Amino acid sequence: MARFPGVKMQRAIMVMGVSGSGKSTIANALARHYGGALLDDDDYHPQSNVDHMAAGQPLTDAMRWPWLDRLAKEVNDARQDAATVFACSALRKTYRDHLRAAIPDLQVVYLDAPQDVVAKRLNMRRDHFMPAALLDSQYATLEPPQNAAAAVSVDQPVEEIIEALDRIL
Repeated sequence: MARFPGVKMQRAIMVMGVSGSGKSTIANALARHYGGALLDDDDYHPQSNVDHMAAGQPLTDAMRWPWLDRLAKEVNDARQDAATVFACSALRKTYRDHLRAAIPDLQVVYLDAPQDVVAKRLNMRRDHFMPAALLDSQYATLEPPQNAAAAVSVDQPVEEIIEALDRIL
């Protein structure tokens, strides 16, 4: 909390998982449940990252660090006023560690999603820049968190996921 001396920040909850796992849906539901702010990592990508992914190419680490820094700043700004829930893939431990270093007391929710379920979801999307062709690279990159505040399977209704998370968080 040294970055904001004297300021009591509200809780910050990151909902993480592969693209199509339901991060935005669950983050939105959690933000409503807690009466907090909602941020989506996709809104903080520079256009060059979006274009890169839309072309079917995974991001490099060099492309991720500025995006994660911008996202962390926005989360810390938002949580000065309200609990803040945000969706972010954060597939690798190094990305989560980077966010934890920048966001004090970050709580991590991991959406555990079978690849076949996610593939069906991605194939049904029509308005998202992330192509289903990158799903294999997402799972190849994924390092499931060992120290998440909560891990939940996405093969249940949203309401049940929120109830389960509320008991844990």
